[in-house]
Amino acid sequence: MSNSKDFKVKAGIKPTVYHEGVGTVVSGLGDGYNLNSVSYTNKSYDTSSQDTVPYDVAFSSDGTKMYTSGLTNDSIYQYSLSTAFDISTASYDSVSFSVASQETTPTGLFFKPDGTKFYITGNVSDTVYQYDLTTAWDLSTASYASKSINVSSQEALPADIAFKTDGTKLYVVGNSGDEVNQYSLSTAWDISTASFDSVTFSVSSQDAGPVGIFFKDDGTKMYIVGTVGSSVYQYSLSTAWDMSTASYDSVSFSPSEPLNTVGLTFNSDGTNLYIVSTSGIIYQYSTALNTRTLDLSTGSVFEITPTSDIQINLSNPASSGTVSQATLLLDQAGAGSYDVENATYANKSFSVATEESGPQAMHFKSDGTQFFLVGNTDTVRSYSLSTAWDISTASYDSKSISVNAQNTMPASVHVKSDGTKFYMLGTGTGGDAVYSYSMSTAYDLSTASYDSVSFSVATQTTSPQAMWFKPDGTTMYVASSTVVYQYTLSTAWDISTASYASKSFTTSSQDTNMDGLTFKSDGTKVYMTGITNDNVYQYSLSTAWDISTASYDSITLDTSSESGDPRSLQFSSDGKVLMVLGTANDTVYQYNSSAPATITYDSTIEFAGGTAPTSPAIGDTDVLTFSTRDGGTSYQAVQAVDGAK
Repeated sequence: MSNSKDFKVKAGIKPTVYHEGVGTVVSGLGDGYNLNSVSYTNKSYDTSSQDTVPYDVAFSSDGTKMYTSGLTNDSIYQYSLSTAFDISTASYDSVSFSVASQETTPTGLFFKPDGTKFYITGNVSDTVYQYDLTTAWDLSTASYASKSINVSSQEALPADIAFKTDGTKLYVVGNSGDEVNQYSLSTAWDISTASFDSVTFSVSSQDAGPVGIFFKDDGTKMYIVGTVGSSVYQYSLSTAWDMSTASYDSVSFSPSEPLNTVGLTFNSDGTNLYIVSTSGIIYQYSTALNTRTLDLSTGSVFEITPTSDIQINLSNPASSGTVSQATLLLDQAGAGSYDVENATYANKSFSVATEESGPQAMHFKSDGTQFFLVGNTDTVRSYSLSTAWDISTASYDSKSISVNAQNTMPASVHVKSDGTKFYMLGTGTGGDAVYSYSMSTAYDLSTASYDSVSFSVATQTTSPQAMWFKPDGTTMYVASSTVVYQYTLSTAWDISTASYASKSFTTSSQDTNMDGLTFKSDGTKVYMTGITNDNVYQYSLSTAWDISTASYDSITLDTSSESGDPRSLQFSSDGKVLMVLGTANDTVYQYNSSAPATITYDSTIEFAGGTAPTSPAIGDTDVLTFSTRDGGTSYQAVQAVDGAK
């Protein structure tokens, strides 16, 4: 960054130039267990090779071992992690232990902190069982301890268990009573000495299907995961480990990656959260609040552009008695991705009316520098963006190819991931079919030619509207106005090898005239545009890329103010930008599909009026000033500019 910052501000404020020295912003991590600052680490581990229905997960104290419970084989499985608590480094130890003699649906799993005992529960026997390990953390040395407690009088469908760190308390959560039940053990870690405390706490107001429980190691926080909302909920205990003092914090986290969540745990310091999905995958999240610290010894002007929720701190001011001041330019780029619910119009658009008066569909190159368009002129055209994923920088390439000889009513277009092919879906003369074209120069329409290869979808629909391919080219989806159909390609990207997979999903309850189709990059979400209501609709797939497992999320984006008659949509590769093509004005509109990052401030920072300002809107910059004269014991802060551009 240069030693000056020029920017214009709205509402008539004059442009400002800062010439002071630019300081250093130090990134770091704060405390863990922060559900308000959860981010997916892009790390996961698939346990389905051991058991197709995992239900819970636990780690050794040092994070080098992982254990799962599985319902298919009624066993506990052991894994090693080459990097502690990094689930992407896990490998199966080929070690398992059957608990079928005690429980045929082992759902809950808990290890004693020293690794010499573990406990399970399940909803067939409604009992908590104890097992001993002669060598700590070595599952091959496990044996049933012939100790148990039946909890059916309190919970008929126990799902998970947790213990107080000293082994004198047991907690059982289940989805019959939708509550947590508390027990005392007269002998620590001896489950046969457990007795019900006549203390329960209902979580039904948050989730009527609780299946996982975890406690912070000091007993002041409890976390529940449920199957109804597929969310993690946070609770506080005003007296540690006493469920009678529990209350909901109105804090929760809804992961976008796993579906059908059934288990959870944290690492030893709470900076990582792990969630188990019945699909067989365990996902890893960061739960440490990201921090940005302004080092006042390095300068007096700072700039921060957060892409996740952060806390702002200040360090190294002048000694007490000398004033230290700082100016912060706080930009807003947004946090999260694929956020249709909170998406906002970016005030950016591009008209294609000069070339196409009835555009039907578009498809973007993965890097966002080009898109293809097809419409009522029976022509596919290409456009370039001088700034990736900024539709306001688009221009026509003056390159096109007529597809009229193949079909007189093209409805959709999709480009192969390497740019050497594109596909056109047609519904006019020529049949209800997908057609394949090749480009001898990648992404160059002037080198395109028809492959003389097509695939009819008429057996499934005579009014196909939209098309999408899985990124590896092995699966194709075709949508009619009310149904999405799935096809399998035995040879990737070769539609001559396509066949109907006998999988479909009906969307008529949301809109009877769907016309656009796109997927989240990992195949766990599908999005569609509906012409009747001018909405974007969001759906979840419990099995990635399997359209038959789709369900409506009850999440929409109203595009009527911008893109009436929305015909096509696509997200940027990172999911932070959403493009929507509307035929009402023959225009592509751009939306921000990430919510503004939440900004919090260290307790030493005191804002004028006593309340910290809200985060700037996406694309805006706030200007804040800080000063201290007591060596940093306290800082006085003011929002000097709200919403610079």
